[in-house]
Amino acid sequence: MLNPESTTYQRVARTIDEFMRLDYTGVGLIGNLYAALQTRQPGHACMGAAERLYQATQAQTGPILIATGFPEGGGAPETDGPIGAALMARAFFLGMRRETVIVIDEDWEAMMIATCRGAGMAPMPFPADGVIRPIEYLRPVYIKTVPKGDEASQAICDELMRVTRPCAAIAIERPGRNAKGLYHGLGGRPLDGLVANLDYLFEQVQAAGIPFIGIGDGGNELGMGVIAQDLPRFSPKAADTGMPGRGGVAAVTAADWLVVSNVSNFGATGVVAALSALLENPVVFHTPELETRSTEMCVASGGVDGMFMAPEPAHDGIAMEEYAGMVRALRGSVMRALGHSINWQGHQGDWRQIK
Repeated sequence: MLNPESTTYQRVARTIDEFMRLDYTGVGLIGNLYAALQTRQPGHACMGAAERLYQATQAQTGPILIATGFPEGGGAPETDGPIGAALMARAFFLGMRRETVIVIDEDWEAMMIATCRGAGMAPMPFPADGVIRPIEYLRPVYIKTVPKGDEASQAICDELMRVTRPCAAIAIERPGRNAKGLYHGLGGRPLDGLVANLDYLFEQVQAAGIPFIGIGDGGNELGMGVIAQDLPRFSPKAADTGMPGRGGVAAVTAADWLVVSNVSNFGATGVVAALSALLENPVVFHTPELETRSTEMCVASGGVDGMFMAPEPAHDGIAMEEYAGMVRALRGSVMRALGHSINWQGHQGDWRQIK
């Protein structure tokens, strides 16, 4: 384990967060989001998330729960979120031997299964009794779907808490309800009827004292309530969508620990990078080739990029070729900060570490 008192720890944690706050998309929000977060939650966001997840797995049994899925036009699922969820599931299994349950709307199940397969995981049927058990010689991940209606989705959420009993929970790029209980896209687009109410699930998570990590890039995502009061200063629709009676887009449910990034999927990669560094285990950090495969399988099974609004292999308008370079740069920087040099051979799993 990396010593939190060491200068190496501080250097790695700072490096990862510096990558998170770069404005790759040119949207112009991330600098303000990160500054607001530091006033409410000082410290290295990604490393703080990794530490809390590791501590949760040491203190409790049970899987890690990840909720994701953001609807674009017509209800098609966005690529941002599911890919990050799948790659975090991989990291949690390889780094901590802890299974993951991904919670997503029932009409996006096929997309989530394909995305997980692309990330090198083996999606397995959710157990009939709701109890997650280890499977030898396999990297399992479980997809639990929820319907859009409140009564039916809440019953599933209650069962997840009562029987499946997660040790930690993450919301990544998942719509968060505003002060009026409504869901919106960042530009104010209503999401009525397009997503299940998973704020309810995370209320149960917090009531049970289970750590809740949020990952977002705009302010309308579940968990971003940590900085809800700051958003109206720099996010145009945070307080008012311009539609009478709907309020603003700012999400009010606050995570116990929040990670912000220019793209939520990259925030997930930041958490993976931090966990890899914390455990001093380079295998935990996926290659850009693996993320490319996961992205391609996501769009082949119904995912759409949130900027192109089409099944393009991209993350918030960043084409995969460029995005893969961001992942490669972050991975190389983290390994160098840890004192390693990487000889990259260009495909998943084929690199060697030279001290």
